[in-house]
Amino acid sequence: MNRLIISKRILIVLLLSLVPAIAEDLTSYVNPNIGCIHSRWFFYTPASMPFGMAKLGPTTNAHYGNPGGWEAVGYDGRHTSIEGFANVHEFQVGGIVLMPTIGTLQTVPGDLDNVAGGYRSSFDKADEKATAGYYKVHLKDYNIDAELTATKRVGFHRYTFPANESANIIFDIGNIQGESGKIVDSQVKITADNKLEGYVITYPVYVNNYQQGATVPIYFVAELNRTTDNCGVFVHDKVFPDKRSIKQTGCGAYFTFPASSQKQSVDIKVAVSYCSIANARENLLAEASNLTFDQALDQNRKCWQNELAKISVSGSTLDDKVKFYTGLYHAILGRGCAMDVDGSYPKNDGTNGRITLNDNGEPAFTFCNTDAVWGAFWNLTQLWPLCWPDNYSDLVQTHLQVYNDSGWFGDGLANSRYVSGVGTNYVGLFIASALQLGVTSFDSEKAYNAALKCELQYKDRPAGAGKLDLKCFVEDGFIPYINSGTSDNGSQFNASHTMEYCFSTYAIAQWAKQLGKTDDYDHLLKLSQQWKNIFDHDNNLIRPKDADGNFLDNFDPYEPWRGFQEGNAIQYTYYVPHAIDELVNMVGTDKFNQRLNEIFEIAQENGFSGGKQVDAFSGLRFVYNHGNQPSLHISWLFNRSGCPWLTQKWTRAICDEFYGTQEMHGYGYGQDEDQGQLGAWYNMAALGLFMIDGGVSSDSVFELGSPVFDLATVKLANGNTLQIIANNNSKDNIYVQSCKFNGKPWNKCSIPAKSILAGGKLEFTMGPNPNKNWGL
Repeated sequence: MNRLIISKRILIVLLLSLVPAIAEDLTSYVNPNIGCIHSRWFFYTPASMPFGMAKLGPTTNAHYGNPGGWEAVGYDGRHTSIEGFANVHEFQVGGIVLMPTIGTLQTVPGDLDNVAGGYRSSFDKADEKATAGYYKVHLKDYNIDAELTATKRVGFHRYTFPANESANIIFDIGNIQGESGKIVDSQVKITADNKLEGYVITYPVYVNNYQQGATVPIYFVAELNRTTDNCGVFVHDKVFPDKRSIKQTGCGAYFTFPASSQKQSVDIKVAVSYCSIANARENLLAEASNLTFDQALDQNRKCWQNELAKISVSGSTLDDKVKFYTGLYHAILGRGCAMDVDGSYPKNDGTNGRITLNDNGEPAFTFCNTDAVWGAFWNLTQLWPLCWPDNYSDLVQTHLQVYNDSGWFGDGLANSRYVSGVGTNYVGLFIASALQLGVTSFDSEKAYNAALKCELQYKDRPAGAGKLDLKCFVEDGFIPYINSGTSDNGSQFNASHTMEYCFSTYAIAQWAKQLGKTDDYDHLLKLSQQWKNIFDHDNNLIRPKDADGNFLDNFDPYEPWRGFQEGNAIQYTYYVPHAIDELVNMVGTDKFNQRLNEIFEIAQENGFSGGKQVDAFSGLRFVYNHGNQPSLHISWLFNRSGCPWLTQKWTRAICDEFYGTQEMHGYGYGQDEDQGQLGAWYNMAALGLFMIDGGVSSDSVFELGSPVFDLATVKLANGNTLQIIANNNSKDNIYVQSCKFNGKPWNKCSIPAKSILAGGKLEFTMGPNPNKNWGL
């Protein structure tokens, strides 16, 4: 009898071993609502594909617009009503809004404090579900369930209406949405009882600032799964039931379905294009012609699961996994596709181009929309080479295409239009980093010449190419302070610009060295040292100078905006990622470590940014501000100053305390999560890896920190695997006691980037107290 039982158990074990393991649903850890209070227009787009064009999400205040072009707008977790569901959310680009209602038709959204004054509806957070690729909410005022998902270029909507109520579907096309800027022109045309098409042309604020007169078009076609002859168009609150087409700002269209004795659903597909209505139609046919909502959702979920599964983590807490995969979600959500299925893309001059087709008849790369790459070298450009080098390559080739079309790198792009933003243009550095980290699928020589021009040429430079104060940097050795703006005479951000140009010229110098361009290398390397010209040895701080070379009077090291852009003298003093050893020597090792450690002790009291103040710039007057790019490398500098245990301590504290899982406290309080950059920083720090120089050197290294998870497995794009193990790891055991790489003792606090990218096993043993002998 006992033998029989044992035999059965063995049989069960054998059978179970033949059953494929059920993959963990990593999308269940993605919570797009984290940090959604005071978030940017492009932040909250749950119903999207990785790197997609159609980016759907609810909007609560999108029609209020964006006077400065960058303020938080779109979806705010503190709001209690929804005014529609936009199909496009990109930097400076937005529109094509749908809204379901019942009863009397209303065609204006209404205001937050007057929900009944328009078509908006109140909702409860308990009735909302958001994850990677899917969004659902119950609209209380109409008793309607709204669901969203997407393919790459097609948004899918499903609206389920209550019984015994007529159902309205509103298409709000010709009005301001988020960062779109003012509307120049718009048109809608109902082409059948269940189809319509149209466009909206906008004039975003940043485009106006950097490429005056340039506009951004969005074209669409939409198809409903039900027909009705009760449809028409409108302009604001004026309805024209007998018309099927209208061309005017403020326009839209509606479809009304008769009441049913049972609940009724309407499914809608909305395909978008930045080139033409015909191309939008082709996008629909190629991606969604025979696809149902449920099929699109299943396809979307599988895509997200595949992308997220490239990095698997285990151990630590549930909150840590939620923070990790939500950060990863944002890191591979931004920088969306801006190209149609046939390779058509919007050119900088307002016409359309077409990407060259490869041997398979497909576009050679995906043309992308992109915010500026300011600070991306401390997050995205470290993460992407591990698992997403093809997407990194897409973004590089996008910038090279814009250069080919216009003659200059655009610091930032909105459908190829220049939207410089911070005005310091790191595109050349971004490409240099790609090459050093193995992303090489483009013409390096051609790209080098473009990057060299970006770093050195100031004559006839358009505003959108940034570096408008470059002449001073190249000819005078520093940029002088002027009261406002940026020009050949200097900049109100002169000190921070000087620091940034030093870093970018260093990056191109390393590139020149590899290409054997000795003269270029020597010249660029000399320029990269000019930060020393504005270093005040009396207080060991970077300090702005005037045109005569004198340090500014009334100097306040905490003051932003006077010499420093989105930062201050204390933060920017450490902005020498290419020359940290020199900075340490100038200050003195002991003094450097003492002061830097005190900075983090003070910063910790304020949540490593601006405390609990809800504002994108709340941390600018503090000693350290993790909510903005200029500070993101500073906690890793102890590795270069002989105290790696302090890097372990403070990076782990930032992961635990700055990052949260709430709507208010997600990425600090009201901080500026630019298209996945703060999320990607968490991903890298949680793995225990970081590149201070952004990978711009041939001998770049990953600094080693304090891994958050017991085990992380990275499926590298080259087919190899990187395994990171943290033995004896816990919230208390944050200090590295010893380390092995591929089974051999590793006693340095950094490791060559090329070794990490080749894969292997990195194994830490952790403990509660610093091992001050390891890593030196």
